[in-house]
Amino acid sequence: MYYYSTYRAVLCACVFMMAAAQFAGCSSRRQVDYSSEVKPILNKHCISCHGGVKQSGGFSVLFREEALGNTKSGHPAIIPGDAGRSEFIRRLHSKDPKERMPYKSAPLSKEEISILTRWVEQGAQWGEHWAYVAPAAPKEKEAGIDFYINEKLEEENLGAAPAADKVTLLRRLSLDLTGLPPADNMMAAFLADNSAGAYEKMVDTLLASRHYGERWAAMWLDLARFADSKGYEKDAKREAWRYRDWVISAFNKDMPYNRFTVEQLAGDLLPDPTDDQMIATAFHRNTMNNDEGGTQDEEFRTAAVIDRVNTTMEVFQGTTIACVQCHAHPYDPFHFEDYYKLMAFLNNTRDEDTPGEYPTLRLYDSIGRRQVDTVAAWVAGHAGKDEEKEIRDFLRTLEPKIHAHDHDSFVNGELADTKYLSIRNGGSCRLKDAPVNGRGNLLMFYWTRNDGGSMEIRANSLTGPVIGRTRLEKGRGIINVPIEPLEGRHNLFFVFRNSSLEPLQSVCAVEWMAFREDLPGKGEPGYRTVETAFMKLVNAAPESVPVMVENPGEMFRPTHVFERGNWLVKGEQMQPDVPASLNPFPANAPRNRLGLALWMTSKENPLTARVMVNRFWEQLFGTGIVETQEDFGTQGFLPSHPALLDYLAYRFMNTHGWSMKALLKEMVMSAAYRRDSRSSPELQEKDPANRLLARGPRFRLTAEQVRDQALAVSGLLSERMYGASVMPYQPEGIWQAVYSGQAWKTSEDGNQYRRAVYTYIRRTSPYPSLVTFDGSSREVCLQRRIRTNTPLQALVTLNDPVFVEAARHLALKMKTSGGANKAACIRAGYKAAMFKDIDPARLGILEKLYAQAQAKYSKAPKDAAALVQAGEDAHLAALTVVANAILNLDEFLSKS
Repeated sequence: MYYYSTYRAVLCACVFMMAAAQFAGCSSRRQVDYSSEVKPILNKHCISCHGGVKQSGGFSVLFREEALGNTKSGHPAIIPGDAGRSEFIRRLHSKDPKERMPYKSAPLSKEEISILTRWVEQGAQWGEHWAYVAPAAPKEKEAGIDFYINEKLEEENLGAAPAADKVTLLRRLSLDLTGLPPADNMMAAFLADNSAGAYEKMVDTLLASRHYGERWAAMWLDLARFADSKGYEKDAKREAWRYRDWVISAFNKDMPYNRFTVEQLAGDLLPDPTDDQMIATAFHRNTMNNDEGGTQDEEFRTAAVIDRVNTTMEVFQGTTIACVQCHAHPYDPFHFEDYYKLMAFLNNTRDEDTPGEYPTLRLYDSIGRRQVDTVAAWVAGHAGKDEEKEIRDFLRTLEPKIHAHDHDSFVNGELADTKYLSIRNGGSCRLKDAPVNGRGNLLMFYWTRNDGGSMEIRANSLTGPVIGRTRLEKGRGIINVPIEPLEGRHNLFFVFRNSSLEPLQSVCAVEWMAFREDLPGKGEPGYRTVETAFMKLVNAAPESVPVMVENPGEMFRPTHVFERGNWLVKGEQMQPDVPASLNPFPANAPRNRLGLALWMTSKENPLTARVMVNRFWEQLFGTGIVETQEDFGTQGFLPSHPALLDYLAYRFMNTHGWSMKALLKEMVMSAAYRRDSRSSPELQEKDPANRLLARGPRFRLTAEQVRDQALAVSGLLSERMYGASVMPYQPEGIWQAVYSGQAWKTSEDGNQYRRAVYTYIRRTSPYPSLVTFDGSSREVCLQRRIRTNTPLQALVTLNDPVFVEAARHLALKMKTSGGANKAACIRAGYKAAMFKDIDPARLGILEKLYAQAQAKYSKAPKDAAALVQAGEDAHLAALTVVANAILNLDEFLSKS
């Protein structure tokens, strides 16, 4: 028996060793996958010293051409196909601490060294990161979201939760698609409809709701860093709300996502752009603007362009590109020069960080539009369609203009506050290399409190010929100064005079000027009338919104590399281009913002559709298929369901034609979305974060939904849409507005009860309750709100006057429904909030709370009156306390 046992043990050992040897042989022959096996090791252990930021020893593992090139030793560290002669591998085995890599860190594991060794032996091939390969058409058998979800659940041996009950499901769906709880009649209709298509009918109804656009705009405005103020120190008011309204309208119209992208990046460059397409470009005018005295406009113009590069790549490509401003990306295949090639697309616009936030789209009233048509008709009749378009474009934006900060060579004057020409009597300044180009008029915006001023313009020097002069009347406005037409570009010197002034007084202040040709038809009958109408329009002050306008050819702005990221140290000039690691630039696309937008919305682009699909998924399920939705690069999380992400991205582009509503419908129609959200011990152990989606989504509502739901349930919510931002209740002293005298003035006439998406956002002092629930201050693009859970949130919903008022109004509804019967009142309040009957345990707790509050307010009638603002009613005051508790229930503040 002993010998038999020994023999069996030896035999098993031999079999095991043979199997291990066979496995090792197979393993050594198996092709190493760069993306999943090699790249994580390099990122973790090597790239901090041998990557885009730092290249110790002249060795970098960021790009293949660098890794295989010569190091400082004059020899390559990696010799493809020969691990034994590769210094890269030898250093991993070295016993000398000065030689062994990683330097001054723990050695790599045997498994890691084996992977790298086999990789070099197999030729050191670089693989493509999954996100940089365009999603392919799904296989025929792979049909539907649930196919992929269920496949993963089967792999993990997990059972799926049953479908959620109808009440829970419709509340979830309504909050997701419109940001509001369902109306009572909608819930009643759904509960009464037992047909197979009842749920889909609700989906279609909610997608068609006008409130759908408000809900999804709230998400997009974080990405667009939309705010009602400029940011920085002064943080003055900005009239940008029309952009928000454009976003709401675009979602409601189900504007295809590719068009949605193009219009925001380059609506002004489309043929004959409409006002709406121009307003869409405010996406990139949401950058901050610095009005502080003493700042250099070019510095903050550059900061705005940098923000646009970063935001464009973050929002539409899910790519962290900001670090490439200073060096090659440490982890992803983006070269240092790629940043400035992208910048070249966005760097040639007219905005220059001026207080007026030019260019702005001027939105004339009906009278103004008729005057524009009159002037345009004159121009068309005397010149042609091209000239008509030019005059219409100019009257829309008053561009191109030249700003005061472009002047230099000041004599007895200065650039006041670094913004305005301020020249004293006899003083002068120069406009260098002015693009006169044969134009015979100079429009100039100036103001002065003094009579008797004058200005003359000399060509090429202070003693050069006078080409124009004008009187400077007391007042403020835009004047036309006739000048002698000069061909080409010239240095122009502006001399100001007013001998009646004190020595330190300036003759006037000048903000901008523009060179213009005469209107066509000069000298003909009616010309003076048209010219007067033109100047009246130029001097009009219609409502406006900051927009993007491209520089004309004569004002082209070249883009240079910033050495080490320093905008003051210009290097090689860059031409507009896209990273070689992504899809090629479209062959016939223009090399401007429009071309960039067309490149991004090409079906060959591997990221655009995936990123937006993932964003919608995160909004519905709580976590994206790629959790790091701000980073699809190699440092981001891998997709939980990669094939599902590609399936949805492909369908988004090809089946749905970029329809966002169709994509959302497909998601919410899935069984995965409709499941009960309750977990189980097995699920909690295996998948606590619900990444496998065995159960339905359950997480706290967004900041906007928390507020909107409370107002809706109480009956206070205003359904008024669009228009200027409003100021609901906010505690005194929150704003500390310097210089401007701005103040928070609580809105009235129901505007204080409008949806949170319309709330005024001041960047340096955002609305407190929204920020407490993880809303954004909108200073920069926010890709993903990280949900927090803090006592401050409870303090808001328990004590903020907005929520207390909502509770008071809900209590009034409860009293109307239940009269003096406290139990009936509480049942009514709970059902109004949750659309279902309260269970006995909850009812008992709330009845106890009612009794305590009723006893307190019976003894303190004045306190009751202060709470309910409707007389000394202890019953109503107690109901208000209970209503406040209902509005603070976890199930009310969560989507379950």
